[in-house]
Amino acid sequence: MAPAGRITLALALLFVVGCSSDRGLPIAESRETSTLIGRLNPINAVFRGDLPRSVARLRASARLCGVRGLKGEVIPPITSQVAGCGVDRPVRVTHVDGVKLSQAAIVDCETATALHRWVRRGVKPAVGRNGGGVRELRVAAHYVCRPRNHRAGAQISEHGRGRAIDISGVILADGTEISVLRDWRNSPHSRALQQMHRAACGTFGTTLGPGSDGMHEDHFHYDTARHRGGPYCR
Repeated sequence: MAPAGRITLALALLFVVGCSSDRGLPIAESRETSTLIGRLNPINAVFRGDLPRSVARLRASARLCGVRGLKGEVIPPITSQVAGCGVDRPVRVTHVDGVKLSQAAIVDCETATALHRWVRRGVKPAVGRNGGGVRELRVAAHYVCRPRNHRAGAQISEHGRGRAIDISGVILADGTEISVLRDWRNSPHSRALQQMHRAACGTFGTTLGPGSDGMHEDHFHYDTARHRGGPYCR
């Protein structure tokens, strides 16, 4: 099929998917139509009709989530057959305050905004001018429907709600890599990493890192869950 024909068909399919999902009707897909939808929707989210008006306004705005330093795009709501998973108003973030993400992160706006505050007030001051400053964040995980700590039978992780992001390291402008696994202790970069970790406490609802529970020795886990006793930081 010619490129123009593919685009037209794909747009038509998206319209049909949106309308049909409102009615709860299944859609029969050929191999070609599935491929086209997959290309437009790489995370295989299920469309739930039109974007909410507030989300549509965000998409039209130059500021992702209303924050000048966030770059990326608003994407359609994500649903799941697994209870507890899904994101009503997800965004795909590619840059935070001028810092590139190693992979685009799908989160909600509250989490994206918290990440922006952390980069601006925690990561950049911790690194300073060393290595020319921060160029990239190593994203280890973002939206994924799974139980906490990958344990069968556990509650759904905040990752499954689009409210969490894992960071495994930082790349400086000169190419130097600061790794949570390698540099947390006994490294010239240990102080910077520990400063970043402290800065995340309160910016996020949950802050976990090396020494917290044995599951976060190689990355920082940040999420925007709310706890009765206030931010949970380990």
